[in-house]
Order: sequence, then structure tokens, then C-alpha cells
Amino acid sequence: MANVIKLRNGLDINLQGKATETKIQLKSNGKFALVPDDFEGVVPKVVVKPGDKVKAGEALFVNKQFPEVRFASPVSGTVRDVVRGDRRKVLCIKVDADSQQEHVDYGKRDAAKLDGKAVIDALLEAGIFGYINQLPYAVSTNPLATPKAIFVSALRDKPLAASFEYEVKGQEQDFQTGLTALSKIAKTYLGVGVGSALEGMKDVEVNIFDGKCPAGNVGVQVNHLDPVNKGEVVWTIGDPTVVLFIGRLFNSGKVNLRRTVALCGSEIKSPAYVDMLVGEELSTLLSNSYDASHTVRIINGNVLTGRPTTKDGYLGAHTSEITVIPEGNNADEMLGWILPRLKQFSVNRSYFSWLCGKKSYALDARIKGGERHMIMSGEYDKVLPMDIYGEYLIKAIIAGDIDRQEALGIYEVSPEDFALAEFVDSSKLELQRIVREGLNILRKENA
Repeated sequence: MANVIKLRNGLDINLQGKATETKIQLKSNGKFALVPDDFEGVVPKVVVKPGDKVKAGEALFVNKQFPEVRFASPVSGTVRDVVRGDRRKVLCIKVDADSQQEHVDYGKRDAAKLDGKAVIDALLEAGIFGYINQLPYAVSTNPLATPKAIFVSALRDKPLAASFEYEVKGQEQDFQTGLTALSKIAKTYLGVGVGSALEGMKDVEVNIFDGKCPAGNVGVQVNHLDPVNKGEVVWTIGDPTVVLFIGRLFNSGKVNLRRTVALCGSEIKSPAYVDMLVGEELSTLLSNSYDASHTVRIINGNVLTGRPTTKDGYLGAHTSEITVIPEGNNADEMLGWILPRLKQFSVNRSYFSWLCGKKSYALDARIKGGERHMIMSGEYDKVLPMDIYGEYLIKAIIAGDIDRQEALGIYEVSPEDFALAEFVDSSKLELQRIVREGLNILRKENA
């Protein structure tokens, strides 16, 4: 019997443009790119050069600090370019796909008969180990970090989030194999939502999280099940498709980085799902999908934690949604905030829209206000279902007080845990950026 954990704090934001459970067929243009910034904390060392031929599953770059952690090409083809930015930072490695795909065959393995070291070695060899993250620091993990537990969240509950229940249909065996492989490394927890079809998964401890967003955040689940103390490490998989990547590797012997992505948002004409490979160019997907005469914000991910991109961008390594919403730069509202608006969402009932009951909103990308002094109002706590003092922690990070940060639980959090707090923050602070900078400084101090 699965354990049920009820969460009281949180906030569900109902937005227009949720993807219907139908798939559109997409013909790829053959352009792909792997972006090192998708793997937090990794300093890339490129191991290919323009003109090289690669197979799907061969490494494009490695982690400079841990060279055994490789990152596999999603397709076979020719390396077109290694794009660099300021101070020669690697921005992406572009690959033009072959018409006939070739995969490196790593050999099928029975995950149930392997030990933890053999599982880790197989993931390192195939170049997908780097998709696993860790707490503390919320970065891509390394094989020297021995985890006390592994946490997988199969609950996606952010606004317009793609349904993993829909994605996993027909792939339950791969998902089970991935969980079995992870369980050989350390005790594995699987977090699901109420009524999930994944409650019956074996070899893991299943926990049902009953609450509003961000109940699906893997950091929230760690906080409620087995909090991280100083000196401890847990591995986290907040993107459950990674478990499918692992399961496919053991069941087929090949690297298959295909994922089901939701094309969603109020600007999309027909929101639906599409199968894409990690790193696939978005131009084909986004052509004719929205009214080009509108000024829009294209987001690689969801509206709370995703990154702005363009039609020429590439599908992120952990991206399960491509969201398109109005930019809002052409909004002209007479009397501004003083109007009793019915089409705008407000947490604190500033608008009269709360009288309309549960409805969907077409929100734009405007911040609606400038940065100002931080007000200790307790508003973070209302949307942060974790046993930490969010406002005090943010103040300690801004002040650079490391001892205070440790005492307030910085080892337990990741930037995405503060995404909703950033949304409701009346001070308009970039909380996710602040938390990331705090974690990076702490990681450097403890190195």
C-alpha cells in the first residue's frame, strides 16, 4: 500500500492552452544540438570537432571535472559546428543527422541481475549518467558521490505541464526496468499523484503526493521523506523521462533519447503532444503553430522554470513542454491596476476574477512592477510546502551569510522550489537566480 502525503501549501495556476492527449506527426529537419547548459554544474570538454562522424550514443562532450561522465549524441550524423560564446564558453554542439540512423550497441542487460557499480558503469559508458541530478546544490551528479537514496518524481503539476501518465503508456516495461536499475544503486523512492497508474511499480517505495503545485518537485518530496543534512547526498530525477532513457538502454542496448513533448500555451492554435529527440531544432515544430503577427514568448520548458528561446532553438535535455504565451509588450490598459479586472489572475484577490470560480487564464510574460525592498509578509510560505523558512533563507543568500544559509536548509532546496514564490513575490525579486547563485557559491566554498 502506497504511503499518502498530504500537502497544504501550494498554488495551482490554470492557464489556457493545455495540450490535448493527441499526437501530431513531426518530420524532423535533421538539425540537432546538445546544449551543455542543460546540465547544471557541468563544465564541458568537447571531444569532437566539425566534420566528425558520430553514431547515436557516442559522446559529444564530457564533464571536465569527471571525464568519465560523457554526454551522448541523440542522433548519428556529422558534427556541423561547436558554437562558443564569451571566453570560449561552449554554447552547443550541432549535429546534422543522417537519413539512416546508426546506434552504438552497448548490449542488452538484465538490470535485476546487476549490482550498483555495474549499473553506474553502464550509464557512464552510454553517456546518460549526467541526466541524473543530486542534492545538495541541485547539479548534475558525479559517480564519486555515494547517494543515501534516489528520488524519482513522476508527478508533473506545473502550469500546462505535460502528462507523464500519457507519455509512459506502452512504455511501462522500460520505466520498470529503469526503476529496477536505479534500485540497485541505492534505496529508490517514486513520487506519484493521486490516482496514478504507476502506483504498482516494483523495487521502489511508492509515495502518493496529494496537494497543489509544487507537490511534483523532487526537492519537495525529498524534504518530506528523507531530508538532506550537511555531508549527505541524494540523487534526484525530477524528469521521469530520464528513467525511460535508462530502461531503454538496458532493454535494447541502445541510447534512445526520444521524449513526448507538450506543445502548449494560449498562443498555440492546436495544443497537442509530439515525439521529439533531445536537442531537436524547434523550427519545424513551431512553424504555423501560432499567429506570427503576435509578439510571443517561446519558452523551452514550462512558464515557471523554463528558459526563453526562439524558433531556431533546440529542445532541452530535460524539457517536457514547449510553451508559447503572449509577450505582453503591446498591452495598453487604461487606468492600469485600478480596474476591477476579470481576465487577470491574482493570488491575493486584487482583481475581481476570483469571483469567477475556477477558470483558465491567458497570462502574458510581463512582470507587472519593478524590483523593490523585500517585505517579510510570509507570502513565500503559502506556496512553499517545505519545512524551511523561505524568506529568511533568501535574505541569508543575498547577505552572503553561509552559516545562516546552512542553518536555514539551503542544502535541501533547488531553484525550482522557489519558482512559485517568485511568481507571487510582491518584491519582484528573481528568486530562482538568487538561489542558484547561492548554491554555486556554497558549492565552491565546500569543494
